[in-house]
Amino acid sequence: MQIYLPIADLPVNIFLILAMGLAVGFISGMFGIGGGFLMTPLLIFIGISPAVSVATVSSHIAASSASGAISYWRKNAVDLPLAAMLLAGGIVGTALGVWLFTVLRSADLLDLLIALAYVILLGAVGGLMIVEAVRAIARSYQGKPVVLRRPGSHTWIHGLPFKIRFKRSKIYVSAIPVWVIGLIIGFIGAIMGIGGAFLLVPMLIYFLRVPTATVIGTSTLLTLVTMASATILHAVTNHLVDAMLALILMVGGVTGAQFGARAGLLMKPERLRLLLGLLVLSVGLRFAIDLLAQPSELFSIRVVEETT
Repeated sequence: MQIYLPIADLPVNIFLILAMGLAVGFISGMFGIGGGFLMTPLLIFIGISPAVSVATVSSHIAASSASGAISYWRKNAVDLPLAAMLLAGGIVGTALGVWLFTVLRSADLLDLLIALAYVILLGAVGGLMIVEAVRAIARSYQGKPVVLRRPGSHTWIHGLPFKIRFKRSKIYVSAIPVWVIGLIIGFIGAIMGIGGAFLLVPMLIYFLRVPTATVIGTSTLLTLVTMASATILHAVTNHLVDAMLALILMVGGVTGAQFGARAGLLMKPERLRLLLGLLVLSVGLRFAIDLLAQPSELFSIRVVEETT
């Protein structure tokens, strides 16, 4: 059954979009991630423009994060002062990202930038995750204990000035890296249409030593606010948010996440990380192939209307 998307300006199969939402929701529930890094490429692969894909998926991620943020809030698993500091940088990063998004779109460089960003980011993250997971699996087969960083160990980041004590997370760190992390996540989210949880969670754990008990809830709250801000800015500035497309994706995503969460409980953590790494890397390679492949048409003609 075909349905016309007014903002994307093309007809799509409603069952295909629903199936994509179910699949990405299932993967999100299984791995505990937002799924934006998969949903945006899938929409691009079926013919929806990168600009509309990024803007629409931002609204999808914001809606999906809302229920999770409320749940973690009720469980007292959110560090509000830390979230506020991250949001201070995240809002600035989101505004900068939407500004660059608009500039590149007007210069017809947006599609290329999005493809390159996915190749670099997903290739690097996927490769690192695969290496770490393979090492963890090898250690488990050899009967060796998993090597973890000691919670109390410090790095050069902890020597920076403007330190603040976050009581809920029981850390005492500089505000500078917190702002920078928030800015990076907000910027990447606005440009690529991803929530950034698969980057934010490792940053908070390994750089700032935030306990796992509060890192997920804090990350979910940051994702909710930054993606909601990106949606509003994209809608007001670029008019690219397709509400019909977002609604169909949300229905499929919420349903698929329930089954994915149950499936994730049945697998070992290191194997989950290996599968996720392979998935992330494969999406990055798919973009790389599209960039290197020779197009069917070597040139295109566009009619520009002159205004007097």
